[in-house]
Amino acid sequence: MVVGDIEGLTPGNGLLSLVTNENGGILDDTVITKYEDYVYMVVNGATKHGDMAHFNKYLDDFDGDVTMEYLEDSMQLLALQGPGAATAIAKLLPDGFDLVNMAFMSGTETTLDGIEGCRITRCGYTGEDGFEIAMPAESAVAIAQKLLSDPAVNPTGLGARDSLRLEAGLCLYGNDLDETTTPVEGVLGWTMGGPKGRRRLEGGFTGADKILKPDGKFQKVERKRVGIAGMKAPARDHTEIFDATGENKIGEITSGTFSPSLKKPIAIGYVSTPNAKAGTEIMLKVRKKMVKAEVTKMPFVESRYYRVPE
Repeated sequence: MVVGDIEGLTPGNGLLSLVTNENGGILDDTVITKYEDYVYMVVNGATKHGDMAHFNKYLDDFDGDVTMEYLEDSMQLLALQGPGAATAIAKLLPDGFDLVNMAFMSGTETTLDGIEGCRITRCGYTGEDGFEIAMPAESAVAIAQKLLSDPAVNPTGLGARDSLRLEAGLCLYGNDLDETTTPVEGVLGWTMGGPKGRRRLEGGFTGADKILKPDGKFQKVERKRVGIAGMKAPARDHTEIFDATGENKIGEITSGTFSPSLKKPIAIGYVSTPNAKAGTEIMLKVRKKMVKAEVTKMPFVESRYYRVPE
């Protein structure tokens, strides 16, 4: 159902993976954590109903001992992000909880401020250290208020989150990814592991034959996701991308904003594969005017995910 090697995970560890359809398109991106006898999956709220229908379709046809429990609205999720996240969440965790050795993309069940049935995963959507915190719905407000009682913790909205994830070069489903986009086009081939990894060599996931060749190499694609910078004004989604001559359309912006960290416009988009190399000069049609820009590597701002001290 997903492209990642869940079998290869050790209990308590997780990964970012992709739910794909029969054509190799991406139905959703998801964080999956493996436990002793089950996996815990967090999907996007906007796509959850389609995801559940997709999973149930295949469960109905699967002759094996597998069940799915959809938590629906019984659980809520809060994201605590930034260099002070560990210090802030430690105040709610049980005495002796070892955050120092909790690696990026690992998760565990725990109590928070004495509330049972919670779970934390060291991950996030900002390029910073942080945690995604799941709790029973009836306790969400209490935990949020407890976190916000810390002077170092501030609430923030989707605009701030969007600029941070863009600076980190992270995709937003519905903008940068959709069911017509393959992992190779989205430059997310790493979610399938290395070229000699089990998933790359065996496939076995929905749409694998549209994504991988029999030898595990990626199928060739006509377009690729790239970073774009160098323009003087922000280029928003659906902005047309042209080659350096300004005569030939080669793609489209899918996300764009003004970077608060870099103090300049940045964007993500798709261009024809021959134009996807970093340093390629391009033109953008912004408000009916052609402006110069350049394909660039991502992330735009260096990520600061947590690493366990050696």
